[in-house]
This record gives sequence, structure tokens and C-alpha cells, in this order.
Amino acid sequence: MAALWTSLLGRSMPQAERHRHGAAADFTLAARRMARICFLFNHDQLHQLAHSLPIALELAASGQHEVVLATGSERLEQRVRELAGTALERMSLVRLDLRDGISRFAAGVLERVVPARKILLYRDNLDFFRGFDALVVSEKTSLLLKTRYGLDGLKIIHTRHGAGDRAIGFGKESARFDLVLVSGPKIARRLEAEAGVDPARIRIVGYPKFDLFADRRIPNPFPDPSRPIVLYTPHPSPRLSSYYRMGPRVLAELAASDRYNVIFAPHVMLFQRRYTVTIAPPAIERVPSVDPAVEACPHILVDRGSPAATDMSYTNLADIYCGDVSSQIYEFLLRPRPCLHLNAHGVEWQGNPDYAHWQTGPVAGPEANIIEALDQAVASHPPYEARQRELFADTFSTGAQSAAIRAAAAVTSFMEENSSFSTKRA
Repeated sequence: MAALWTSLLGRSMPQAERHRHGAAADFTLAARRMARICFLFNHDQLHQLAHSLPIALELAASGQHEVVLATGSERLEQRVRELAGTALERMSLVRLDLRDGISRFAAGVLERVVPARKILLYRDNLDFFRGFDALVVSEKTSLLLKTRYGLDGLKIIHTRHGAGDRAIGFGKESARFDLVLVSGPKIARRLEAEAGVDPARIRIVGYPKFDLFADRRIPNPFPDPSRPIVLYTPHPSPRLSSYYRMGPRVLAELAASDRYNVIFAPHVMLFQRRYTVTIAPPAIERVPSVDPAVEACPHILVDRGSPAATDMSYTNLADIYCGDVSSQIYEFLLRPRPCLHLNAHGVEWQGNPDYAHWQTGPVAGPEANIIEALDQAVASHPPYEARQRELFADTFSTGAQSAAIRAAAAVTSFMEENSSFSTKRA
């Protein structure tokens, strides 16, 4: 597999060529009056958009930079248009595609198992990326532009996506970014301690997704709106998720009960492919299908990845949260409410920072009766509320200014300090 990827991605750029392109970038930068900043949206799903798009909108509104939005699919482009609206008049919107026949063939063969297309998109669009001073992304795959393709002159700014506790969010690759924008003290603290990120490269800016969706409300979709709504949102990773070991039984028990309305809106990548393949932790497992009887149940809504699963529609609507390691727990805690955590793997979680969010409600094991566990979560909520507020405050920095304004200011300041020009002198 490693040899295959090496062949598809191409060889790393020779060091001499790295220096040549870096020098060219510096010369071009000095000759321009405004920085060219690209916001890249290159993913199979929509869930990362809201973590960086608000920053792009704010930067474009300031008029200090040339802002370009680049998407990797028609669906992403459509969603950008919906969210940006008339603000797109201040920016350029570009759709990237695979340009090489080998890349298109490889993506067609491998896409059912691994996200080949989004990885190959970098190799096929190097000239496009080389034309910018900075690239703003919410994922880590874009580091290929530095580690494999030698675009050392390109500043890559990471906005992250989500604000959860999983160990993968604090891996060593985070230290490769030129600037990391984080939601709150918890993220900054763990990036420094676990990923070795230089504190000078971190800016605490808040959570841009809240700028778009914190106040989003949708109508109750259930025939009997008097029932409390449970949001069950398992993660896709086989070795962390509750769905593979517990999910079908949990849904069956909820369908058979008349206690709760249920929104089953797992992480949008759970049903993206028939098999889920993860690197950290390493795993491959077939995704269990949803029983048609469950899907037909009038008090259960199944959402495999619509925009509503990514825009806080459900976390704002639900009365009770049920999950495992999804970072959506923290979005749900925007308003403290009962939480239930499913420990499908018998994890010794106490004292483990990767499971800090399990302090916000009771934890149920694989054999638990889900109805009884949810009832307990509701009954025992008051003692958990203070801890919920503490963890939320540690995860999200809030203030008089929106997260997008703070993040845009951080990007502008960074570009001025680290480039051979100043937008103030433009």
C-alpha cells in the first residue's frame, strides 16, 4: 500500500527545487500589495466547512487580502454558496478537479475504501496552490504540500474542526502548521504538551462554527412532540465508536420503546463507505446497516449525512445527548443538558484526557439497557451541570468579538509578521 501511494503521489520535490520555488514566492509576495489567501474545502463530506468559512467571510469583508475559496466537489461548492450568500461577491470561488488520467483511474478504483480523490487532488493542482501566500485548512492532509511537494514558501494555517478530546486531534503533525487557530485553552494546552506545537504558533480565537449556527433552530420533526428527543451520534472509528458493538441493539430498543423521540445522526463519515478504515487507531470494519424497521419507526429520524447533521440543527434541538467520542458533545453543551456516554470497548477512561467529556454524564457499558440508562442520565443531570459548564469554558473561548473576527485578525497579524510585506503599507 505504501509503495502504491508513493507511485500515485509522485516523488518529493528535490531540495534545490524547494529553494527555487520558495525564493519565487518571496519575490512575488514582495511585489504584491495584498496577500493571496486560499481557503480550501477538500473533503468527502460537509462537516468541516463551518470551521473556516466564517473566517474567510470576515477576511474578505476587511478588504485587506485577496481571498479565494477552493472546493473539491460540486456538493461542497453548493454548500459554500448557500452559506456565503452575497458575500461571495468579495471573493473568488474555484472548483478543483483531478487533472491526471492516472489520478482519475486510481480515485475510481480506491475511493470505495480510502479517500483517494481528496489526497490526489493536491498533486494534480500544485500550480494552483503555488500561487498563494497562505492556505487555510481545517484538516491535516494538506500538509502533503510541504512534506511531499516542497511548497515551503506557502504558509499553511490550520483552523482544526471540532473541539473534542480524541488523541488524534493532538498528534505530532499539528506542529508542522505555520499557524494553528484553536477554540479555547484546552486545545492550546494539549497541542503544546502532546503535539509539541510552539506556543508562538497558536492563537486562541474561539469557535467560528458558533458564529454560523449557535442560534440555529429547526421545527420538531416528530408526530408526538411531547416526548423528549434523544440525539444518538456515534463516531465512525471502529475502535472508538459505540455503533459497531452496540448501535443496532440501541436503535432496536429505542424503536420498541414509547419513551423517547430519537435522532440517529452519526458522524457524517460513518456511512460514507461500506467499510470504515482508520489510521489512528488502526482499524478496518464493515459498517452495520440500519434495520429497515428502525428506519420506518415514526419516532426515529435517521440522518446519514445531510446538512442538518453538520449545522447544529440536532445538537440545538435535542433534549438528551447519547454518544461516545464525537466532538459534537461540546457543541451540545452550548446549553447544558443530560448526557449519556456509551463505553462499548470497556475503556478505563477515568483520568484519561481523551475521554474528559465523559465527565458530563453517566457512562453505560455494552450490556446496559438503553432506556434505563437514558432515564438515569435525565434523573442524575443536576450534579453534572457545573462540570459541563467548566469543560465548555475550557474548550471554547468566548468574548465580545465573534470567533471569525478574532481569527481574521490573527491571520492578518500573522501574515504581516511573517511575510516580506505588510498589508498596512499596501
